[in-house]
Amino acid sequence: MPAPERLPAPGVTGQGDRQVYMEELLAKGELTVVGRIREASNAVLLCTVTYDGASADCVYKPVKGERPLWDFPDGSLAQREVAAYLVSEATGWGLVPATVLRDGPYGEGMVQQWIESRQPREDSPQEELLALVEGDEAGEGWKPVAFAEVGEGRTALLVHADDPRLRRLSVLDAVINNGDRKGGHLLPAPDGRIYGIDHGVTFHTEDKLRTLLWGWAGEPLTDEARAALAALAAELAEGAPLATRLAELITAAELAAVRGRVAHMLRTGKHPQPSGQWPSIPWPPV
Repeated sequence: MPAPERLPAPGVTGQGDRQVYMEELLAKGELTVVGRIREASNAVLLCTVTYDGASADCVYKPVKGERPLWDFPDGSLAQREVAAYLVSEATGWGLVPATVLRDGPYGEGMVQQWIESRQPREDSPQEELLALVEGDEAGEGWKPVAFAEVGEGRTALLVHADDPRLRRLSVLDAVINNGDRKGGHLLPAPDGRIYGIDHGVTFHTEDKLRTLLWGWAGEPLTDEARAALAALAAELAEGAPLATRLAELITAAELAAVRGRVAHMLRTGKHPQPSGQWPSIPWPPV
């Protein structure tokens, strides 16, 4: 019997067709657990998925392995991860790896395509997404976030790259109300894309946006972002396919809050700013 074809990470060309096929592979394929990612706070299992002569690496997060969260009493983290993927796809930006909700070896859970993260090269520091710099200025090509203690009473300025790919992610995070955008949740892929992962703490009705991507706070949205948000608003309308699918994953109040956040950003035309009522930086930041 021939070995299954290994599917590479998705590229820009044919991305739509590849995503549809990847979703089918993740949803219908046979899951085989390879190991566990022990650094995660919830159960995260590395798996292979095989279907119709093709296979891929993926992550499986069973609902049974989730720690209950007092402020997210409804639904599951797995459902929110899938909802975040659907919203990402609706923007047209493809910022979240293909994600499905399905049964697995340990019950229902989220299954997501594994992205092999590309590490920045020593001779190409511009490939870095986050950095700590001395002084009060971020420097060219960087956006300031906050001052951080670095030991022995010293502080340094936390900055992130002034990168349009990160800027798109900051818009997505604002829409889904991401309460945990850490540095380790940013994956630069070999094809040049940047993916965001770990979206279980999202879609709350209250403002819980915590992120390292505050560099554009209060700045005008790009024309691209406004167009994406306008398209998303239409997809979120009552009876639209996206709204129908999200209603199966998050509560009616949470869906209404998503619509409200999109409408607010379109009305103001700006990136949101920290509210001051909730810690704006996740901890630990990585």
